[in-house]
Amino acid sequence: MAEQDGKISNGGGEPLDEEAAWAAIVAGYGEEPADPPGARPFKPIEDLLLPEPEEPEAPAAPKGAEETDEPAPKPALGSSVVFAPGVGAGPRDHTLAEPDEDDPDEGHFVQPDPELPEADTTSKFAWLAVVGGPVLLLLAVLLQWEMTWWLTTLGVGGFLGGFATLVARMHQGDDEDDDPGRGAVV
Repeated sequence: MAEQDGKISNGGGEPLDEEAAWAAIVAGYGEEPADPPGARPFKPIEDLLLPEPEEPEAPAAPKGAEETDEPAPKPALGSSVVFAPGVGAGPRDHTLAEPDEDDPDEGHFVQPDPELPEADTTSKFAWLAVVGGPVLLLLAVLLQWEMTWWLTTLGVGGFLGGFATLVARMHQGDDEDDDPGRGAVV
């Protein structure tokens, strides 16, 4: 659209009057436009769980046409699903076998306890220093001990030394291909 002298043109026809267009928009504010022909109105939120209303019946056949007493049968729900010959039940018809009264864990997976590696002496002392250093300092503050240089060195140095030892002894992960037993078994 091109603008000329405060008027907006629609690409070749007469220019549109912007003030008249805004006046029409403001005049129609709050009015709901009419539904297009054949459209079904929205259901209120309270009625969303209610079934759809029945469609109005077709007008009666003209005289002279064949009349039947029975309406056309509606297809059953799920009638479009065709099972293979000989298959009478679907996957939702499966029932579990009765559990054996002698073995209550039969059919249930029981996860074995994980095998933890044995900790060596160095790791045990490193963990003792990591946990024991701050506990020693906390105990000194709570019991109001005099904070001497050896007590501070033992608490802070023990923590830092134990932490550094544990970090230095961590597994690097470079030999991922060397140990195939650490992944899932398919």
